[in-house]
Amino acid sequence: MPRPSIDGLHALLRDPAASRLPASLRELLLQAWDAEGTGHQASLPWPVIADTLRNLVALDADEPALAAALLYDLPGLRAVVAARVCAQWPAVTGLLDGQDAADQVWALHAGREAGRNGEGLRRLLLAIIQDLRVVPVLLSRQLARMRAAQDLPGEEQRALAQLTRDIHAPLANRLGIWQLKWELEDLAFRALEPDTYRRIAHELDESRADRERYIESVKAQLGRALAEHGLAAEISGRPKHIYSIWRKMQKKQLPLDKLYDLRAVRVMVADVAACYAALGVVHSLWVPVPGEFDDYIARPKPNGYSSLHTAVVGPEGRTLEVQIRTREMHEQAELGVAAHWRYKETGGSAAGKGAGRAFERKIAWMRQLLEQASENRDEGLAAALDAELVEERVYALTPKGEVIDLPRGSTPLDFAYHVHTMVGHRYRGAKVNGRIVPLGYRLRSGDKVEILTGKEPDPKRDWLLPANGYLASGRSRDKVRAWFHKLDRSRNVQAGREMLERELKRLGLQSADLAPVAKKFHAETVDDLYIQVALGDVGPHQIGRALHELERAAEAAASQAAPALPPRPASRQARARPRPGFTVEGVGNLLVQLARCCQPVPGEPITGYLTRSRGVTVHRAECASFARLAAAQPQRVLPVEWGSGGSGYEVDVAVRAVDRKWLLKDVTTLIAQEDAHVADIRSDLHADGRLQLRLRLRVNDYGQLATLLGKLDALPGVERAWRLG
Repeated sequence: MPRPSIDGLHALLRDPAASRLPASLRELLLQAWDAEGTGHQASLPWPVIADTLRNLVALDADEPALAAALLYDLPGLRAVVAARVCAQWPAVTGLLDGQDAADQVWALHAGREAGRNGEGLRRLLLAIIQDLRVVPVLLSRQLARMRAAQDLPGEEQRALAQLTRDIHAPLANRLGIWQLKWELEDLAFRALEPDTYRRIAHELDESRADRERYIESVKAQLGRALAEHGLAAEISGRPKHIYSIWRKMQKKQLPLDKLYDLRAVRVMVADVAACYAALGVVHSLWVPVPGEFDDYIARPKPNGYSSLHTAVVGPEGRTLEVQIRTREMHEQAELGVAAHWRYKETGGSAAGKGAGRAFERKIAWMRQLLEQASENRDEGLAAALDAELVEERVYALTPKGEVIDLPRGSTPLDFAYHVHTMVGHRYRGAKVNGRIVPLGYRLRSGDKVEILTGKEPDPKRDWLLPANGYLASGRSRDKVRAWFHKLDRSRNVQAGREMLERELKRLGLQSADLAPVAKKFHAETVDDLYIQVALGDVGPHQIGRALHELERAAEAAASQAAPALPPRPASRQARARPRPGFTVEGVGNLLVQLARCCQPVPGEPITGYLTRSRGVTVHRAECASFARLAAAQPQRVLPVEWGSGGSGYEVDVAVRAVDRKWLLKDVTTLIAQEDAHVADIRSDLHADGRLQLRLRLRVNDYGQLATLLGKLDALPGVERAWRLG
């Protein structure tokens, strides 16, 4: 590629398209080029850059889009002036970043088999681009490159055409930008299948004179009929595109001369009512072809296209296609979302579940976004992007570059089960972007995932626990459940019992009666409850919470018979202050404190004991120390409930683990991620190489503590994590 000169930049900036840029920016570019000399490198030839700008002007692009397109193609100038340009137009930053991000998709496409998984790459492109206004910039540049592609070497030309067919033309179609879509398709078809393209073009040229004569006759006859009915209309021949003709020949298995819609006219009228009136005139003038009528006004296409299509047996007994639309519909059909950016399109699509709905919402939002930008409603646009473009899908990549579509929040284990059920069953670990990641790692769009597998399937029941966060996809959890469903009942009962006992022991509830709770979860027996736990239908944490609720209800009923509190001296009442976070039934102005022997946390059943000098001490309901005190002096027992106040509660936790590098770092990082706080930490190394950590944590409530214990227990090398007291 020849090195561009200063004359080339002058010529470019004199182009009518570049005149849409402010004079201050054009002057800045020329000064930077002349002063720094860095602008003498361009990624594309000058004519292609100029054509890109002209395409954007045709789409009614704004100044930031034009500036971002120009700076991207002049990387030397971008390095010098980007900061000043972005200060004047903050949107340019996102538009440049989006073009950089698109390079990832082009690289992936170049390294894969042509034509495979194009839809996945298109969705990945929209997922990694934060400002969707960059898409018209990408389409405009690709069209300019395709127009100049005949000057490229054959292999490079075919690669560019395949990228156009797989990514750019379908995106233009989804956005309804026919003006770009048809030309992108034809240019790609010419490069990929030149012989077929030339043959069809030659056959069209041979029949051109007869076809044009026929169309002129149809226009005159139809024009007179419409005028007789008082309908003002503009009638024109509809241009045919070679790629669409070839597609129709393939679909209908017909030769070129048998396609009825080679002869076609377009009728444009003032409004929708006139569209249907004109349709009546056409059908009264010529006989309709059965089954060849489409009403895209009543039912627009997903990309917003609206028109009436009909086929009739016209003059001389030849079939003829007639399209009827308003001028606004025509403008929308040609330019799609960029049709003066006035017509708001929010129509959805029956594109399917999950990914299809999310993709269609993003397309619809892009239309709305472009419309807002064109109307200069930029205030709050960034906030609207943050609120509306919450990506509901993640597009991760296999080592071969195939795109895997997953729900937001998915993990490498979800990825493995999406690839194949047995890949998930044999999962032993994963590398993301070349690095080993933990089981709960949340994938992001563009991550390249390599699954490490064992020889034999070995799913873990812990994968099913929601608190662990190992699986985000219901489809993946169903596959794990199906594996364990195949096991015999006794093994499921035993596994569920062990999982539940481990959790209840952690929470100090190992002696609780499970029979009442089983009914709540629609289990006939406790064994049935164990099976539900084993299969992941019920989490151990849910059962622990249900046990607390039952005990609290029983305690509330028993509190009705509690003895009245003995009167206290007035001076003591004046000095004491209630501790926030507790409610002592029937009593105010008492000092309330947590018992150090059992350290209850919010959500657990609690009770109070009136001491002689320290106010009310709050114990866990099953605390052994409290049981001894209550047996000796039952009149001092007080009903106590958790309140809504307080900034956290301290609790002692022990962790026993194999001594390894980074253990303490992993433990404290996990605690921080769960939004708990470490007040104190001590460690003891035992003779057998085991390390025991004793931590004093500040947590918000019982639910947070239960989740934290479960995740601590799942850390590599940790044998047990439990609550002390």
